[in-house]
Amino acid sequence: MIDNKTIYQVDAFTDKAFKGNPAGVMILDKLPSVDWMQNMAAEMNLSETAFVAPNSNGFDIRYFTPTVEIPLCGHATLASAHIIYQLGIKTPEEKIHFRALKDNLTITKDGDAVVMTFPQYSLSKIETPANFRADVGFEPVAIYKSDDNWVVAIANTQEDIEHCKPNFEALIANGLGHLMITSEGKTSNVDFVVRCFVPEAGINEDPVTGSAHCALTPLWASRLGKTKMVSHQISKRGGVLKVALADYNVKIKGNAITIFQAQLKI
Repeated sequence: MIDNKTIYQVDAFTDKAFKGNPAGVMILDKLPSVDWMQNMAAEMNLSETAFVAPNSNGFDIRYFTPTVEIPLCGHATLASAHIIYQLGIKTPEEKIHFRALKDNLTITKDGDAVVMTFPQYSLSKIETPANFRADVGFEPVAIYKSDDNWVVAIANTQEDIEHCKPNFEALIANGLGHLMITSEGKTSNVDFVVRCFVPEAGINEDPVTGSAHCALTPLWASRLGKTKMVSHQISKRGGVLKVALADYNVKIKGNAITIFQAQLKI
């Protein structure tokens, strides 16, 4: 079942090929060195590649962009769970327990979808940086600092989000290298929309960002008076997430589709 030589590419937060966010996934007997994982992630050149290996309570999981390791990644977690269920390592009735660098994550299957229990991020309101409009393209209604170095900016309209064309070098220079911009959705079937820019980690725009919803879910729950919502990440590829507050956690639900698997020759 685990051959240590197969890598999968999975489109996460979608049920259609070439949409959502592609992630690399390797299921291994044990995790390789950090240098090896970083080199493989650079070779895959996706926003994240996940490396998964069994432990006594479930699985260890590590995430790498093409340039750095990150502590938590939603779409690569979804992709990894999708492969574990697909291979029959876990049955649809069984939970998956992942141990990431900072968090313990619980995963369940719900029909064709995967439901992830993630931590809820704190939010603290901050002053809008003087350079924000010039760097990003709109004046935010409010701006927050959140865990994992995220800055969260709320726009007045969805059009602000759609038309935004950030200056990525300026974002890094002015402390906005991990930025999510969000607004209320303009259609009845979407509660809020979001785009995420992470040039500091080598990702100018992330197609779909599950971990961002650790902050977005409590933010929009407080603004909309809801605990269950639908998020649409309106990147070029796009993705849909169903999110909910659950005590001190966030539940993030999405679909995934395997695009290909490849055999390593090294």
